[in-house]
Amino acid sequence: MTQNDAFISIRNVNKFFGKFQAIADVSIDIQHGEFFSLLGSSGCGKTTLLRMLAGFESPTSGEIYIDGQPMSDVPPHHRPVNMVFQSYAIFPHLNVRDNIAYGLRKQKLARAKRYEMVDEMLELIKLPDYGDRKANELSGGQRQRIALARSLILRPKVLLLDEPLGALDKQLREQMQLELRALQKTVGITFVFVTHDQEEALTLSDRIAVMAQGRDLQVDTPTRLYENPVNRDVASFIGTMNFFDGTVSAINDGIAKVDAVGLGEVRAGNVPSGLRPGQSVCLAVRPEKLTVSENAPEAGSNARGLLENAAYLGERSHYYVRVDGVSQPVAVSAQNRQRADGKAEDKRPVWLSWDENAFVVLEDG
Repeated sequence: MTQNDAFISIRNVNKFFGKFQAIADVSIDIQHGEFFSLLGSSGCGKTTLLRMLAGFESPTSGEIYIDGQPMSDVPPHHRPVNMVFQSYAIFPHLNVRDNIAYGLRKQKLARAKRYEMVDEMLELIKLPDYGDRKANELSGGQRQRIALARSLILRPKVLLLDEPLGALDKQLREQMQLELRALQKTVGITFVFVTHDQEEALTLSDRIAVMAQGRDLQVDTPTRLYENPVNRDVASFIGTMNFFDGTVSAINDGIAKVDAVGLGEVRAGNVPSGLRPGQSVCLAVRPEKLTVSENAPEAGSNARGLLENAAYLGERSHYYVRVDGVSQPVAVSAQNRQRADGKAEDKRPVWLSWDENAFVVLEDG
């Protein structure tokens, strides 16, 4: 794919701050109208990459294209982008209407036209009667919507969002995630979203770039990132994952048979190209793809262990099972489909079982 095929094309971009390399040869293509997230822990380079898209930082080498045009010589105020920050930056001395209209002042539009556009934005963000409210009369979620409206009213080709929901409490954050996704679908422009919250990225995104140490480890859909991570770093960062060492005994029709420590023979998909019998690998399985029971399953793949701990979390329970030869307890997650009568008793023998497609083989075994 070339930069002409993508709406945003980041090509072999590097960024140094002195001797420190914040971005290391990153190449990412983002399509028009896509909700694209940059996901990673603090210091991974995601915000630096966003600031380069905005023009607040310049690549040390490489190029960024937006709508087919190179951005190297384009200053921030001439780029077809706008940015929403975590702090909202709502002007306290202006009411909601004037906050939203602030960016229109330089366009020399008539007052009536400005307010007509503001009213359209207020309808879009579902705050039609809030135009005369003062900034100090707004909740956190309302402030965030005002900040979004102020950016969208300028009709940018790209909206950049730097952890805009980070200051909200959990319940409001989850509500705003749904509203933000619905808003993006309504306006139809490209959103580039920075977050360290994996659940937030999975909820909102069409595709996600998982970043670490300035590199893009995997760019993929939420489903493929979760179900088929390419390596242990991605598997560790997206959700909870159990890892097992093993040796490949055979490969047939894209399915590897692996002799796994503590589990015996395991069948696994997502086989990396070039994998050969006799090779040492890392197997991975999600907690919800395992089942824990007190009685040995009548059929299927299973292994015996000792229940070490259990945690009741309302809609689900987490179990931690010690298996011989495995350094960490195996995590199992189960929905509580029946009413619970107390905390599960631990320190007892149990059986783990799994379906044939539960495991994946990671590249860096």
